Amino acid sequence: MAETLKEKTAKGIFWGGLSNMVIQGLNLLLGIILARKLSADDYGMVGVLLIFSNVAGAIQESGFTSALVNREKIRHEDYNAVFWFNLAMGAGLYLLLFLCAPLIAAFFHQPALTSLGRYSFLSVFFSSVGVAHNAMLIKRLRVKQNVMVQMISLAVSGVVGVSMAYSGMAYWGLATQTLVYIVGVSAGRWVCSGWNPSLPVDFKPLRSMFGFSVKMLASNLVTQINNNILTVIMGRYYHEREVGYYNQANKWSYMGYNSLQGMINGVAQPVLRQVEDDEARQLRVFRKMLRFTAFVAMPCMFGLSLIAPELIVIAITDKWSASASLMQVICIGSAFLPIQNLMYNLIVSKGRSDICLRVTIAYGVLQLAVGLICSRFGVRQMVCAYTVVNVLWVVVWWSFVRRLIRLGFWRTLSDIVPFCLVAAVSMLVAGAVASLLHGDWLVLTAKIVVAAACYVLSLYLLRAQVLRECITQLKAILQKKRAG
Repeated sequence: MAETLKEKTAKGIFWGGLSNMVIQGLNLLLGIILARKLSADDYGMVGVLLIFSNVAGAIQESGFTSALVNREKIRHEDYNAVFWFNLAMGAGLYLLLFLCAPLIAAFFHQPALTSLGRYSFLSVFFSSVGVAHNAMLIKRLRVKQNVMVQMISLAVSGVVGVSMAYSGMAYWGLATQTLVYIVGVSAGRWVCSGWNPSLPVDFKPLRSMFGFSVKMLASNLVTQINNNILTVIMGRYYHEREVGYYNQANKWSYMGYNSLQGMINGVAQPVLRQVEDDEARQLRVFRKMLRFTAFVAMPCMFGLSLIAPELIVIAITDKWSASASLMQVICIGSAFLPIQNLMYNLIVSKGRSDICLRVTIAYGVLQLAVGLICSRFGVRQMVCAYTVVNVLWVVVWWSFVRRLIRLGFWRTLSDIVPFCLVAAVSMLVAGAVASLLHGDWLVLTAKIVVAAACYVLSLYLLRAQVLRECITQLKAILQKKRAG
């Protein structure tokens, strides 16, 4: 069983990593095409609506994805009750947002947001259709199927969005791209899960999940507010153009750390749940995941910060150059988000959704206070303050992980800090070498090659176990793939 679980975990991480790289590569390509055509104002228009869509999405999901994955014995009736509940919530929330759209437009002093919001908010309803099916795929560790659905949906939605943008429909193209993507993902999960809802429906199973799910709901709700509160503050106090610059910088950073989190999210909670009964084994599994997360996250996000100036200018032209400096700061803080996410998954697997709720609320209150205090000093100062909070908040999550699996502080540091230091030094060396060169393409190439070579060579000389394990597992997966 141990070997089987190890193989499933390695396979899930492999497919999660490979597919997320492809997904973010598509996102990168689409982002380049759209950013070259659209303006910062267009991105700002769509960006200020995100918090309402994301918060409503968290409410309609109601924490039942995690509740279903965490459930030891699960039946058709459990999925069925969650499906019909989410569907009703999605319809009700869309109606509420439809009616509130004029108020949202008045708050941001943008009348056009009324019609745009009523169109964009349809995503809340369509996302509710696939919640139960997504939980089923995660529960069964069917990472490959889930990510294939996302890739296909992204490709189709990208073609639609780009076509509309180049037809002169501006921010309507961005809104349609998101809507088509969500419809595609929900439909694809239906097909891949092989499960269909039925009538009549019995909502009794929801009672046994409610205590856990309601805390997850509150936690997810606050998380969505946390993720978007800076955009709201900017939208209130600054011009749409500055919001657009921030959203563009944040979007590129999001592509990076979301790829990393995607590698872990598909396996972390179900795998940690399976070893719940063996505390020593769960600690070993978690520490391996923690080392792997730091091993990948630090060089990727620090590297993205390093190449931001050249990447922005080459990819989406110098009209977005104001986003580069913001992106550099955001990426540094984002390097620690996958680590926080892994700790979050451990706490959820232990059934302690109450801890997730308390930590997330505290984080939200701190972010709001920091945002309001720094709003008078400018956008960059706000972003810098947020980055500091992101880095330090790892310690808060660790303090609860320590209580649940007895993971000491120095052990945690030994699993994270070496990769952080090696990645930082590698980026400094790459930056120094690149400073001797001229031309955006040459500088970009030099930074990537030198940083990657320094990082891998340093870990090889230091005999990092995680590097050897990754190479071994990758060879095993590829050999099995060829043999099959």
